[in-house]
Amino acid sequence: MGTQGSQGTRGSQGSQGSNEQAGGTGRRALLGAAVLGAGGAVLGMSGTARAAGAGPGSGGVKSLPVPTIIGHRGASGYRPEHTLGAYQLALDLGADIVEAGDLVPTKDGHLVCRHEPEIGGTTDVANHPEFAGRKTTKVLDGVSTTGWFTEDFTLAELKTLRAIERIPANRPHNTLYNGRWEIPTFEEVLKWQDEQTRRRGKQVWIYPELKHPTYFRKLGLGLEERVAKLLRKYGRDKWKSPVIIQSFEPTSIQRLNKLVDNPLVVLLSGPATRPWDFVETGDPRTVADLVKPAGLREIASYAQGIGPTLDLIIPKDAAGRLTQPTTLVKDAHKVGLVLHPWTLRNENPFLPADFRKGTDVDAYGDVFGAYKAYFATGIDGVFTDQPDTGVLAREDFVNS
Repeated sequence: MGTQGSQGTRGSQGSQGSNEQAGGTGRRALLGAAVLGAGGAVLGMSGTARAAGAGPGSGGVKSLPVPTIIGHRGASGYRPEHTLGAYQLALDLGADIVEAGDLVPTKDGHLVCRHEPEIGGTTDVANHPEFAGRKTTKVLDGVSTTGWFTEDFTLAELKTLRAIERIPANRPHNTLYNGRWEIPTFEEVLKWQDEQTRRRGKQVWIYPELKHPTYFRKLGLGLEERVAKLLRKYGRDKWKSPVIIQSFEPTSIQRLNKLVDNPLVVLLSGPATRPWDFVETGDPRTVADLVKPAGLREIASYAQGIGPTLDLIIPKDAAGRLTQPTTLVKDAHKVGLVLHPWTLRNENPFLPADFRKGTDVDAYGDVFGAYKAYFATGIDGVFTDQPDTGVLAREDFVNS
């Protein structure tokens, strides 16, 4: 999950097409079961969050606790993000779902898990003299970006690299693990999901994101078809499959809606931003338009949820302090959409100003207070870099 203001073209009502009949409605109803809300029926369940559906064995998204704790790029507060080590730890710490991973393609068409296609900040590529000549500048969704890009490497070449901590100033302890893990492919993640499900005796869920779909389609590296092919290969393309797919581009989600029956989620950045494919097609709408009732109704015609930035749930004032919640939770629930906002992190710089403690950039603030404020709005789950903190915060909320 990124902070991009990326992507999506004006969706047509026909985009759901035959897929709506083949499972789209059921999919929306399934994910929509969680809409009963974290702030209502969840209360009074001793020690555990309410399941979104009929309880154990009901299957699908209904089997997940609400509020759902989603390990953001794994347990990225403790390990370099988008590594099998981070994914594994997220499960060990109690995450209900692991965001494995942000999907970008290689030169030879494989899907790998990296936060962005530019990998200078998340791998040791700069230490590989054989790849010095690959450093270049590209325009990525309108932003000039210099570095090394996955689409310029074969999978075999990427496998010679190792992951490093992306934000060492905030997480110096994570640098201990620099170089330990390679870049995983999405196919390896699907196999890992199977292995972990067997080992743990419970279904493991993943929540991959398609990164910059318009950009990659122009390069002849369309993401949606590649994702759909792998999901079909591993039997994980159904409406009850334990794979939720997300993207900042609404058109990418519309395309996926025709290819697979998985639960689908549209990501939403700041209110003034425009999805990149809106920019490409001249659609003037911003995220502020998409979170209005009409925009939410349109999204609900092809997706089952939204992933808004936390600021769309509770805006901040000029000093960075929380103000009053918006009506987004109520408005989204009204049209059957669930909300999984992003991202809660323990460290001071990432918290609202009223929950910071001191000024150290790697010190923890009052993150439990922040969780309580966001859970009280009725959100259905949250992405977090520290899943164990999220699980404890949910327990506090459920029993309060």
